[in-house]
Amino acid sequence: MKLMSKSCGEALMHLLESYGVTTVFGIPGEHTLELYRGIEKSNVRAVTPRNEQGASFMADGYARVTGKPGVCTIITGPGVTNAATGIGQAYADSIPMLVISSANDSASLGKGWGRLHETTDLCAITRPITAFSAMVHDPCEVPELIGHAFTIFKSARPRPVHIAIPIDVMEMPVEQDWQVYPSPDLPMPSPASINAAASMLAASSKTVLVVGGGAQHASVEVTQLAEILNTGVIASNAGKGVISDYHALSLGGGIISPAVHDYLGKAEVVLAIGTELAEADSFIYDLPVKGEVIRIDIDPARFSDAFPASIAILGDSKTACAQLIDALENRNIITKGQNTTAELETVRRQQIADYSDVERQHIRLLDALRDELDDDAIIMGDITQLVYTGTAAMKTRLPRTWFYAAGFGTLGCALPGAIGAKLARPEKTVVALVGDGGFMFTVNELATAVEEGLTIPVIIWHNHSYAMIRDGMVKRGIPEIGVNPIAPNFIKLAEAFGCPGVKVNSEAEFREAFQAAGKHAGPSLIIATENDAWLS
Repeated sequence: MKLMSKSCGEALMHLLESYGVTTVFGIPGEHTLELYRGIEKSNVRAVTPRNEQGASFMADGYARVTGKPGVCTIITGPGVTNAATGIGQAYADSIPMLVISSANDSASLGKGWGRLHETTDLCAITRPITAFSAMVHDPCEVPELIGHAFTIFKSARPRPVHIAIPIDVMEMPVEQDWQVYPSPDLPMPSPASINAAASMLAASSKTVLVVGGGAQHASVEVTQLAEILNTGVIASNAGKGVISDYHALSLGGGIISPAVHDYLGKAEVVLAIGTELAEADSFIYDLPVKGEVIRIDIDPARFSDAFPASIAILGDSKTACAQLIDALENRNIITKGQNTTAELETVRRQQIADYSDVERQHIRLLDALRDELDDDAIIMGDITQLVYTGTAAMKTRLPRTWFYAAGFGTLGCALPGAIGAKLARPEKTVVALVGDGGFMFTVNELATAVEEGLTIPVIIWHNHSYAMIRDGMVKRGIPEIGVNPIAPNFIKLAEAFGCPGVKVNSEAEFREAFQAAGKHAGPSLIIATENDAWLS
């Protein structure tokens, strides 16, 4: 019996469904109609943002909370350029994302004929912000490219992939069902590197662990390793929650704090697990890493970067930490008898003493929020001072619950990211923390959250400014040019989108508003204004 043929676009959506894709984010266009024919005939859900930038941010948020790739379906030209910011963010933070775009008809590619949405080299736009970007020339290439993408997502450093399909190729018939390619296992650490690291760790008089986003799935092993070594653990922005902030050995996401910089600078050995040790984590160009460095990473490029490894362990962090635990079992570990918890408590007290008056206002709000949240609630943070403070000061117990996309530093990511997170984890509380400036970058996505009926409290820290940039100007004696934009009436703006909005004037009002937002079938805006009396 002859199988009914499908178009390439249809076959692709069925193939993605076979890979476990359940949701795609994108705005339909004339050049992606065949993809939507495939969506209609599959069990894949299509979510329509109000801008392709929102699509990539939503896919990013979906991927952050699940560890699975978020998927975008977008048009060529402006669809890709609009989405590029979110793609760049996912690249910077090692987030798996699959971007399927259309392209102009094959005969016109690269020729500048003036086709609709034309670019002369579409893949050149995304190549610097993806693991790879490929143009399809024949439907038979699609299964291999999708297989390659999922191999990267599952067994290498997970970064975005862009696959472009010309509109004529997307309409071509496919006679056979495409099959899923098997993915290889994660790379295994070598016994020699594990034993060398165990020997160095056991002999070190002062070790510090630094954990990043590559250790999010290794929470149990990282915590056990820290306890065996009796040493402090510092989390990067992406690593917050890998070890509970309530653990006696945890300095939380305090890598941005001067007191933690001092503590790190005294380390004889730094064990860096799934982290770049990057500027975006610490707000300084060079972390004070002065001792030997043991690096566990799935990306071999990390071993010879700005912080070259004395011992390089190539492999999955969960497996590597488990093997280190076994290798340390019968060794005499110097740090076991040290009073590490007392030293860490001194560091925490210094952190608290160093907070500015504005940061103390942030903490007042964040402490009230923490009281209202379950441990597994998800917080999507925008690029705003409230979140900078929260990375160090707001307590988090579990991995994949605090997200601050510091790598690319993109304003406006939190609201669409929260939409993606809520769609991925509808059973969990999802909160967006935004500044009044950054919120305006993607405020249009309130319409998406309303349309999807997503319960998302959006907490706006209102300081009438791009405050971080304003403060930098003031510090350098530069006039405050362009950093104090006029904000809208957020309450009326919320009403225009069909969702509630309230300005809170006391902690009791904040708690009441947050509880009400949790019962509303849609987003809610809660506005807290810097320097209000209740925050001081």
